Amino acid sequence: MSYFDQIDKERTPKHIAIIMDGNGRWARQRNLDRTEGHKEGLAAVRRTIEAASKINSSYVTLYTFSLENWKRPKAEIDALMSLMVQAVAEETENIIKNNVQIMPIGNLSMLPPKTRAALDKCVEDTSKCTGSTIILALSYSSKWELTNAAKQIALDLKEGKITEDEITEQMIESHLLTKDIPDPDLLIRTGGELRISNFLLWQLAYAEFYFTEELWPDFNGESLYKAIVDYQQRERRFGKTSEQIISDQNK
Repeated sequence: MSYFDQIDKERTPKHIAIIMDGNGRWARQRNLDRTEGHKEGLAAVRRTIEAASKINSSYVTLYTFSLENWKRPKAEIDALMSLMVQAVAEETENIIKNNVQIMPIGNLSMLPPKTRAALDKCVEDTSKCTGSTIILALSYSSKWELTNAAKQIALDLKEGKITEDEITEQMIESHLLTKDIPDPDLLIRTGGELRISNFLLWQLAYAEFYFTEELWPDFNGESLYKAIVDYQQRERRFGKTSEQIISDQNK
């Protein structure tokens, strides 16, 4: 039986976040240039988008490029940005076919003009899609996001627009890039590393974590469904006891 057939379609995670790790190692194992790993990684993105659309997950956030990634060799960054332009152009039709909307988050002002223009066009072209939303965390850092939120709140406080007592968790969330999006239920990280690498630190507070040795270019629909089956076998308590959860379910 496939993992897809084992999924309880009534309890699929509404928001899945994925740290796509292992492109470079995948290429190195095959004596290929790292760029080839990134190309294969894009094929995995395509498979994941198609697989997510079949189980009606409302949101999938892909950690595409971190602020720290700008520290990589210029040649690799240039190749990645060029590849992104090509991929967006080639994949937009397929994205629309799957009724998927694209939403980028991050310090997008740092992207090269051609990359930003291609991304903006994809956002516009998919804006009327009503299925899943794929959130691309690009030039993104959670510490950067939280710092900006703190600065905005501090400015509002200084200008007298809010009082100290009005600073709540809800207010902080309203200043995040994901303010209109539910927090992830499930975080998947490929590549065998056991860390979250400055990704959605606030939003992942109660997410279930799933780590796999599988390198991102090898990730496919069944890989995603396997993670969801594992997720559905867990009990999410959010600070409550098991008995309280059972009681709440029986009400």
